[in-house]
Amino acid sequence: MTAAVIAPPAPFISGLAGVVAAQTRLSHVDGEAGQLLLAGYPVEVLAPRATFEEVTYLLWHRALPTAAQLAAFTHALAAQRELPPAARPLLQAAAAAQLPVMDALRLAAGTLSLAPDSAAPDLSVSGVGLLARFPTIVAAYWRLRQGQAPIAPRPDLGHAANYLYMLSAIVPSAERTRGLETYLNTVVDHGLNASTFTARVIISTGSDLVSALVGAIGALKGPLHGGAPGPALDMVFEIGDAGRAEAFLRAKLDRRERLMGFGHRVYRVRDPRADVLAAAAVRFFGSDSAGDRALYDLARSVESTALALLAERHPERPLQTNVEFYTAPLLHGLDLPTDLFSPTFAVSRAAGWIAHCIEHQATGRLIRPQSEYIGPRDLAFVPLAQRD
Repeated sequence: MTAAVIAPPAPFISGLAGVVAAQTRLSHVDGEAGQLLLAGYPVEVLAPRATFEEVTYLLWHRALPTAAQLAAFTHALAAQRELPPAARPLLQAAAAAQLPVMDALRLAAGTLSLAPDSAAPDLSVSGVGLLARFPTIVAAYWRLRQGQAPIAPRPDLGHAANYLYMLSAIVPSAERTRGLETYLNTVVDHGLNASTFTARVIISTGSDLVSALVGAIGALKGPLHGGAPGPALDMVFEIGDAGRAEAFLRAKLDRRERLMGFGHRVYRVRDPRADVLAAAAVRFFGSDSAGDRALYDLARSVESTALALLAERHPERPLQTNVEFYTAPLLHGLDLPTDLFSPTFAVSRAAGWIAHCIEHQATGRLIRPQSEYIGPRDLAFVPLAQRD
């Protein structure tokens, strides 16, 4: 009888860096080449041209929709924006406590289990209502926290336009809608990041989509994943004038502080999403008189100075502009305060989380990695009376 061959344990890799844990058709991130594909389309091709509904349909169904399919999908999203009755008092209690918006989104997302469509076994069906209601949660909570009444969604507006409307009570211009839509499309999916991995782990257990999304929000809330577009904008504001940029940034580097909006865990060259959002900012600030063009020009000057200083200080380690840097002036130009930057990211990324859940449910298995035990062994139990 032949003895069973026991495979040696896999080596421990901190942070799972470089470990391939899933196969996906949803996005491809090439950090060396600075490329991001969304279901086969370069982000710079898709994001500025498609509606958010089109990109979501693409991720969920593996093809861009026909006109009839897009109309039906857009209608389905618009029809499911109202929140369950239980969400309103919860959001009011959160507003009374002045909780951060991401905390309120996490709390209220759990109430979406009460929506009649949330339990559909087909995740592309239950996902519609969840995606539709994320902007409603964020906008309603933001207004409640400002002491204002929430604004009911409008079914005649698209996903991006309705979000801006629910925040401000003003129907946005085509330029503002396009600016937000480009942002939403740009950040909708990005490989197996922490929140997406969390969603896939939860759905792999056979759990429900609401649980997967609540878990993903919790992962995104962490500052090491949720990004730093707010601090990047704060840095630009603090500089204030292009003439102060070099001295300000040199001082930060001398103190070994991070320059917010530069460098990325994956990209070794410029983040392609930064180029998409920079181009979106050019279009927006060039066409919308309400946009703060001076802020955009200052941001461009700060960027060029920061890149030169980073190349000087770290020639061995390329530190390029990431998506967070141009998120800041674009969302600020759309009159979104920095407290809404991460929640707006979640409004978009929810579509990617749902897409990964759909994909994993169809092709995946329970995600169950191993751990390497490094603690003591064979300890003797000491009765309580004999312990010092």
